[in-house]
Amino acid sequence: MKIRQIKESDAKAFLKLLKQLDGETEFMLFEDGERTTTINEQASKIKSITHDPHSTIFVVEKEARLIGFLGAMGNAQNRRRHSIHIAIGILQQWVGQGIGRKLFEEVERWAKQNGMHRLELTVMVHNEAGIALYNKAGYEIEGVKRHSMQVNGTYIDEYYMAKLI
Repeated sequence: MKIRQIKESDAKAFLKLLKQLDGETEFMLFEDGERTTTINEQASKIKSITHDPHSTIFVVEKEARLIGFLGAMGNAQNRRRHSIHIAIGILQQWVGQGIGRKLFEEVERWAKQNGMHRLELTVMVHNEAGIALYNKAGYEIEGVKRHSMQVNGTYIDEYYMAKLI
């Protein structure tokens, strides 16, 4: 297993990973089949992120296949430049094997090197495995985003979680 920063040439494999995650879990933003991004559009998004000093995406590669990712999206504005928002996804067959912990260690290393101070994310309140991972990584609940999502006709609250480094 290898964790590395994403490259433009990963566009097709990354899009495949995202679409598989959309279908495997209800904890991601997109519903199954909702993502309409093309490979060229994905490559363009990756290019933009890799040229942004405040953002990055780490991918997990195993046997020449992407099995997970962690995206850290930053801000160009001076007042928010110290802060990044994190999104993570790992294919279900690989959950519980320490990959999430390693991704969080990698993003924290990157964040320190790039002068970041605040790492934040949101998580559905019933995502117990995600909350446990984030707690182990040192994230704390700061508040509740009420009715943040609508999944299968039901409104779902999310926790705001953050870690200061």
